[in-house]
Amino acid sequence: MNKRLLIAVLSISLFCFQTSAQKLSKTEKKLIKTVEKNNSEAISFLEKTVNINSGTLNLEGVKEVGQVFNDAFEAIDFETTWFGMPAEMNRAGHLFAETRGTKGKKLLLIGHLDTVFEEDSPFQTFEMVNDSIAHAPGGNDMKGGNVIILYALRALKENGLLGDAQIIVAFTGDEESSGKPLEISRKDLVDAAKRSDIALGFETSTGFNYATVARRGSSGWEVEVKGKRSHSSGIFSEEVGAGAIFEMSRILNRFYNEVRGEEYLTFNPGVLLGGTFLDYDVKTGKGNAFGKSNVVAQTAVVKGGLRFISEEQKENARKKMREIVADNLPHTTAEIKFEDSYPAMGPTEGNKALLKQLNQVSLDLKQGEVIAYDPGKRGAADTSFVAAYVDCLDGLGTMGTGAHTPEETVNLNTIEALTKRTAVLIYRLINE
Repeated sequence: MNKRLLIAVLSISLFCFQTSAQKLSKTEKKLIKTVEKNNSEAISFLEKTVNINSGTLNLEGVKEVGQVFNDAFEAIDFETTWFGMPAEMNRAGHLFAETRGTKGKKLLLIGHLDTVFEEDSPFQTFEMVNDSIAHAPGGNDMKGGNVIILYALRALKENGLLGDAQIIVAFTGDEESSGKPLEISRKDLVDAAKRSDIALGFETSTGFNYATVARRGSSGWEVEVKGKRSHSSGIFSEEVGAGAIFEMSRILNRFYNEVRGEEYLTFNPGVLLGGTFLDYDVKTGKGNAFGKSNVVAQTAVVKGGLRFISEEQKENARKKMREIVADNLPHTTAEIKFEDSYPAMGPTEGNKALLKQLNQVSLDLKQGEVIAYDPGKRGAADTSFVAAYVDCLDGLGTMGTGAHTPEETVNLNTIEALTKRTAVLIYRLINE
């Protein structure tokens, strides 16, 4: 390429970049300055909440973290409500904070108070690794996202920009292990969505320049097989048949060969027991099997999970699985059960439009382009429960590594930039 042509190409590229980025308004610049002013306090607030254990089953710990956030939201004039759960569900409840108005888009901002680290976990405290990274149980997933929500709203409040907005903040207390039945544990979240136009989820970010427009749903499944108990010398005979373990092997093999293959569809058998007698504890995920090599197994159980991008994909997979389970080997029977957990959050046009707005904010802040993250690489989250009612965007929280492990970290250097991005996005949405 000659020099003159190269200069022309670079000039066109620069022009395209300049026209894609807009100038921030004076109000937005003031908003950014406020986020910068409060950033050190935001990190200290994060450390405070991380150091309170709030494993899902530590009900008092979840409530304590909820109270810390409750006080902070009340300090910026949000009306707060604690929605407790029935005692038999063994879940703490949820914190909601709301400002009521009629201006612009009605927003639902979603986080969660609980973590996977229970009271007996050795990983309990916030500790700096270097000047930008901290080991923090739940700091990345997702107390950091909660802090971004709080301090973005605080910046808006301090600049007098929330006067006539409707914003609902929903921090669930059992996202890591949802209380059952879901009709109760997610009722308040769904009700809030029905009063909103847009939901923004602040689960851990998958990268500074990614956001989530789609998430796969999740469902549990269980297959139980019965065979004819007999001396092993009679296996395969007309009188004895195949036994429970061979039948279970047939089922799983056909699942693998005949159901596998669709994009975004996965199913995983997580635990398998087979023998003469079985004992499995659903709460602990532990089980025992008794059997002998000279006895045909009379029972087998497998428990697994199913991930899908739409209700149609889920139902099609279930139909195939039921058909396979029903095609039994001699002298065996099998039954499959499904349990719904998280619905799918599909890649709707509304979600994509939200991503376009977020991308524009990022470009205006000179933070780079934001693109959609592969939904096949994301787990389920609370945003999925409201996707049927509002346009959604998720993955807007903090960055870090090792979520759900004792090596979890949170990148403190990105909190300020992500809070700016959130504050400007909210400002623009409530002024549409």
